[in-house]
Amino acid sequence: MQQLRVERETPDQSEVVALLALADERSEALYPQESRHGLSLELLLAQDVRFFVARIGGPAVGCGGFRLLSPCRAEMKRVFVAAEARGQGVGRAIVEAVEAAAASEGATTMYLETGVKSDEAIRLYGRLGYAECGPFADYCPDPLSVFMVKSLGGAPHYSSGHS
Repeated sequence: MQQLRVERETPDQSEVVALLALADERSEALYPQESRHGLSLELLLAQDVRFFVARIGGPAVGCGGFRLLSPCRAEMKRVFVAAEARGQGVGRAIVEAVEAAAASEGATTMYLETGVKSDEAIRLYGRLGYAECGPFADYCPDPLSVFMVKSLGGAPHYSSGHS
């Protein structure tokens, strides 16, 4: 297998835009508009967002990022792995890179919102130490949302070229 790398990149690359479109299509098939909370491309390019792309060899196979909610709190956003790359540790690598980068910027707590029908994501986050919590930031209670939180204490510092 070729090397898996997760590095900070911009989300406005055509192959990443295509991944985000696949994520949106999946979300649209599962949830009504009011229960979809993915950031738009414009918001992913904002100063308070850090975005990462996973590549196996050269092609982008996954992505994800975080936005700072406060100096010590961050929210994971837009984690997605292409169907052909699932089951190869790509999701875990993205989450770990996002957590490490947030911790290196001073975040001590990572929050996330995912959908109740996103079983694979919920299982992954649980294995990585996330616990369910109530709505955070500007979220309202939603029976289709699962809110999770994790302490980033002791997270390794981010460096480019995770393998």
